[in-house]
Amino acid sequence: MSAQKVKITVIQHSYKGSFRATQDFIAKEIRQATKNDSAKNSAKNDTKSDTNSVSTSSKIPHIIALQELHSNLYFCQSENVDTFDLAESFDDEVAFFSSLAKECGVVIITSLFEKRAKGLYHNTAVVFEKDGQIAGKYRKMHIPDDPSFYEKFYFTQGDLGFEPIDTSAGRLGVLVCWDQWYPEAARIMALRGADMLFYPTAIGFTPSNDSEEKSRQLDAWRTIQRAHSIANALPTIAINRVGFEPDSSGVGEGIEFWGHSFISGAQGEILAHLGDKEGILECEVDLSRTQDVRRIWPFLRDRRIDAYKPILKRFCR
Repeated sequence: MSAQKVKITVIQHSYKGSFRATQDFIAKEIRQATKNDSAKNSAKNDTKSDTNSVSTSSKIPHIIALQELHSNLYFCQSENVDTFDLAESFDDEVAFFSSLAKECGVVIITSLFEKRAKGLYHNTAVVFEKDGQIAGKYRKMHIPDDPSFYEKFYFTQGDLGFEPIDTSAGRLGVLVCWDQWYPEAARIMALRGADMLFYPTAIGFTPSNDSEEKSRQLDAWRTIQRAHSIANALPTIAINRVGFEPDSSGVGEGIEFWGHSFISGAQGEILAHLGDKEGILECEVDLSRTQDVRRIWPFLRDRRIDAYKPILKRFCR
């Protein structure tokens, strides 16, 4: 582990009307979030945040975490071959965030539409080291195909596995959205030495969902990710979009992305959270708690790896 404490900043935002405007907004927020890193005490959270900030030092590594497909509308609400053109900007986005990471001296977790080859596309998290170099990539492994979330039309399943990414701020277990519902993904990241779990996300309600259904969905979303913290004794950082986005085809209802980004600690406790509005979330996380918690809750020790073969099957009856 390269650091015992890290500062994590989550940027929760809506789409700003265009790719360029959204990218400029993100850059402004990253510069704002990092301008005080050289001071002994950083500025408090953005006034839009509904959680308490903490003091930090320039010696504490800093991670900026962005939401899923952060520079574009969530285009998977409908199937449109012209949308693949958005992936043509992948190399430019990589260059943009590489330069920004180096300028601000911060680790940045991005979520991009990757054109790997003609006709081959991925939903890819690219992690940039504070010197601007690419620390690593994660290609989304679990791809949904549900009403308003037609991702299989656009994305090929990832082929890089569940491999943590080494950075100056720690070994990052970066997963993407739908992956958050699968405990196997989090567990493999933990077994491979991840210090933290990150989930760039795009999830929300449809207008036809009633209040009770909305409450159930949001509660389930929080619970499953806090459970990953508990089962693996790792901090979990969930970064969601916010705001209503219409279906560009006019067929679907649109999605109200619910926000509620949060950071949970090694026992699943909520360390910091946002609501359903735009906001900046800052939290200092003590990574040494993983060892302390695993000593009192030795879940990894007591795993019956000799008895888990059935999990490799689609169904066991």
